[in-house]
Amino acid sequence: MPGITFEDRVAVVTGAGNGLGRSHALLLASLGARVVVNDLGGATTGGGRDASVAQQVVSEIEAAGGVAVANGDSVGEGEKIVECALDSFGRIDIVINNAGILRDRSLHKMSDEDWDQVYDVHLKGAFKVSRAAFVRMRDANYGRFVMTTSAAGLYGNFGQANYSACKLALHGLAQTIAIEGKKKGIQANTIAPIAASRMMGTVMDEKEMERLDPTAVSPLVAWLCHEDCDASGELFEVGAGWVSNVRWERSQGQYFKPGHFTPDDVFESWSAIRDFTESTHPTDTVDTIRAMRRNPYQDKGE
Repeated sequence: MPGITFEDRVAVVTGAGNGLGRSHALLLASLGARVVVNDLGGATTGGGRDASVAQQVVSEIEAAGGVAVANGDSVGEGEKIVECALDSFGRIDIVINNAGILRDRSLHKMSDEDWDQVYDVHLKGAFKVSRAAFVRMRDANYGRFVMTTSAAGLYGNFGQANYSACKLALHGLAQTIAIEGKKKGIQANTIAPIAASRMMGTVMDEKEMERLDPTAVSPLVAWLCHEDCDASGELFEVGAGWVSNVRWERSQGQYFKPGHFTPDDVFESWSAIRDFTESTHPTDTVDTIRAMRRNPYQDKGE
């Protein structure tokens, strides 16, 4: 296969003024994509606005011979970002949902505003951009989405109930887009990156940040956005030169007679329920239904 290129493709990258988003935008542009560099230019906590942030990345792309346009709309008005792509380049092929903010507090101290602002940017913002783009991609029978979750979304993290909840939800959004878009040539995947960024700088020291160059994440993102990539509905952890595919794992479990088992029965079978010796790797809701239907008590009509 020849080198990866994105000639005639149009990509929207949200939160592209710094860190990961900037790295994604620069790489895609260098490979021939026309890029909408979206960034509100605000603080990591969500306040403020600065149009020069996105424009600086566009200037870098243009200086290197690429094509890009700056966009300063909020992801909360995702349709405007998509319209910018259509007005500027006539199409939209790729959406990388990368915009995010932090409002870290332990759960008992977290305000409604802390929750709502993180939700509005990470999850609702990704929904708004994706919905507007999905309609156009369906018409074109082609599209690629990449959602940005994090280790905090997969495993939780102290002081980040709002952030981790929204980040994990983004993977659910990607999986459903993958299902609904399959017959229309639309794919969606999720990355959980570890990379230096303004937000990561709030929880890591300078030495750690130096090892986590965002450019060590963008090659995976570019591949997931390419027309030859067949992955969809999948999850990848990536950072510092490491790329890993992550999947769900399920134990064989323990069957009980429906309506005729007690908490004591669960207790007595607790080790079997949690035994992953012969685990499986479910990929959709059908797998869950099949597992339940294998209950031998139901098969016997008991």
